[in-house]
Amino acid sequence: MPSISHFFDTLINSKGLFLEAMLWTLKLTVVSILIGIVFGLFFALLKISRVKVFGYISDIYVFLVRGTPLIVQIFILYFGFSGLFLIPDFWAAALALAFHNGAYIAEIFRGTIQSIDKGQMEAGRSLGMTRGLAMRRIILPQAFKRALPPLGNQFIIGLKDSSLAAFISMNELFNIATTLGSNNFDEMTYLLIVAVYYLVLVALLTIVVSLVEKRLAVSE
Repeated sequence: MPSISHFFDTLINSKGLFLEAMLWTLKLTVVSILIGIVFGLFFALLKISRVKVFGYISDIYVFLVRGTPLIVQIFILYFGFSGLFLIPDFWAAALALAFHNGAYIAEIFRGTIQSIDKGQMEAGRSLGMTRGLAMRRIILPQAFKRALPPLGNQFIIGLKDSSLAAFISMNELFNIATTLGSNNFDEMTYLLIVAVYYLVLVALLTIVVSLVEKRLAVSE
């Protein structure tokens, strides 16, 4: 174990590289979650569709994502598609994380959409709205509001999952830590440092999610 003085000296001296990597980590997480929300909403709507085939497609997607490790999904996208076209490591990781998160977000949206009272859809239809218009104007706004707290938790999970992008050489936090540790023959110190960065990020995101939940609870 490194001494306390050595730990803080290394923490200060390496802050430039870690802060840059932290920005890449946040960028990767935000992009993957935003794309994942699009995936999730799409497959959630397929799941609740009256067309059974669409529901089966959604079930297969969720089963494939839940049944295979995220690192395998990243490798398939990065190495599998490299024979067809060159895909940057950032977008390979972002799309794989989005594909992965999308399955869990789909279940979040499915649950929140189905939690809305069916009478609201019937009320919209009685006013002359089509099913799609009533879904867009009445159901989805309420479903999004109810989905925000679990989406915040999924964001935190996505942040930690982003560390797997290190295995395709993306310069995010974990990759910087392992690279510096290897170059300086001091792996433990840099692993402890990256743990601090992750803890700070998760703590900040947890506070934000908690504030959002309280705000929603007050406004309901």
